[in-house]
Amino acid sequence: MTYARHLAAAAVAVLTIAACAKRPVPLGPQPTPRVGNDSLDHARADSIARADSLRRLEEARARAEADSLRAVREREQRAAAEAGADSVLRATVYFDYDQSTLTDAAQTLLRAKVPVLETRSAVRIRITGHTDSRGSSEYNLALGLRRASETKAFLVSNGIEGSRIDVFSLGAERPAVEGEGEDVWSKNRRAEFQVLNEGDN
Repeated sequence: MTYARHLAAAAVAVLTIAACAKRPVPLGPQPTPRVGNDSLDHARADSIARADSLRRLEEARARAEADSLRAVREREQRAAAEAGADSVLRATVYFDYDQSTLTDAAQTLLRAKVPVLETRSAVRIRITGHTDSRGSSEYNLALGLRRASETKAFLVSNGIEGSRIDVFSLGAERPAVEGEGEDVWSKNRRAEFQVLNEGDN
């Protein structure tokens, strides 16, 4: 076989092999990967659970804040009520000159003390009678005691136990206001009230 014939045979063989080779398939648009429904459902459930948890936390915080504010208001109201009750109990009763008879104003003030004493059943009080500077020391001490005793008798007649009320007299020894004249004397003719704690004498 000649060289030319060999060359021609080789060329035919190469062309035959090339013709038999697979041609590549052109790539078209690729489909988008699909996420399973289960994954979407889980993600949605997690999102809802987180939102519910945040909502519950916010509601709990709001409740705690409201409870705290309510407790503060209640403490303030109790303190105000206690202060008001103490003020009523300590309010001074005044008398006319040389008298131990209770005036209408004194009786009104004493009536206001009754419900406070009923509510605070463990409270004891001391009533101290005072006079103005006129008269002897002995007379004023006796007048002061009559004033304190009349005041106690009024409270007892309105349902307060006598054992809860002590009476005492200082006469003219401790004036509320120093000086002379009716304006001064009228402020010294009085019965004062002291709230006693357990063990006080």
